[in-house]
Amino acid sequence: MKIDTHQHYWRYFAAEFPWIGGAMSALRKDLLPPDVMPSMMACDIAAVVAVQARSSVQETEFLLELAHANPNILGVVGWEDLRALDLSERLDVWSGHNVLKGFRHILQDEPDPGAVLRDKAFDHGVSALQSRKWTYDVLVYDHQLPVVLDFCSRHDRHWLVLDHLGKPCIRDWHTKPEVPLRWLTCIRELGAMPHVMCKLSGLVTETHWASGKLAISPEEYDVMFECFDRALEAFGPDRLLFGSDWPVCKLAATYGLVHAIVQRWAGARLTEREQNAFWHSNALRCYSLGAMPV
Repeated sequence: MKIDTHQHYWRYFAAEFPWIGGAMSALRKDLLPPDVMPSMMACDIAAVVAVQARSSVQETEFLLELAHANPNILGVVGWEDLRALDLSERLDVWSGHNVLKGFRHILQDEPDPGAVLRDKAFDHGVSALQSRKWTYDVLVYDHQLPVVLDFCSRHDRHWLVLDHLGKPCIRDWHTKPEVPLRWLTCIRELGAMPHVMCKLSGLVTETHWASGKLAISPEEYDVMFECFDRALEAFGPDRLLFGSDWPVCKLAATYGLVHAIVQRWAGARLTEREQNAFWHSNALRCYSLGAMPV
């Protein structure tokens, strides 16, 4: 059975989702577990990890409520103010929720992600998460990857998860040589850290997508497969995870297409044991997920 380690859900209010721009009409509406269930069933996806899309504790509470109502949500990656003076007390409260498996901050939207990662309070907050065996998902664009290397190196007491392969800019891959060079250099460095996992997710929206047009070029497919190959070389088959990035993926591809792209690659590159690890057991191990739904 397969686990999708990266889905988002929301009840849409524009003020709460400033990152959803005017060209993202596919996302400007309520998007909840029943909306993706038919696509998941068609792809034999049995369970998911729900990941925060708003920077508020209300987001964490919302995802936990969804998880309690939808047994196929085996884990939640929420949000908390990791710089809060009363963080320890806040984490004590969250520890009562077994389905909560980790936290994430939307670093990619920070004016200076490096400054956040160097902040002593934030650093202490991530250390506190790791001491309690919670994961931390790292979300940055490829041009921001260099600033996370030292951060990831020193936070080695529990799993860190690199979202979306570090978001390699596929649309600039062949026109800006610094893009693949920078990305590959950082991926190799992160892959050398045994506590870092990598999600094969989120690449379709790094293509030349346009609102209302789902068209990925053959050249962009080739780049995606190259990125998957390089991630496999860097992390190995036991530290790769599948994620759809639904519903954000809807901007550029259907759920079925995202799954088909990754399945085609995995079927060609991985042994049967490695495919089981990629689709299933790596997620169980990383996020300490409970029993799969029957």
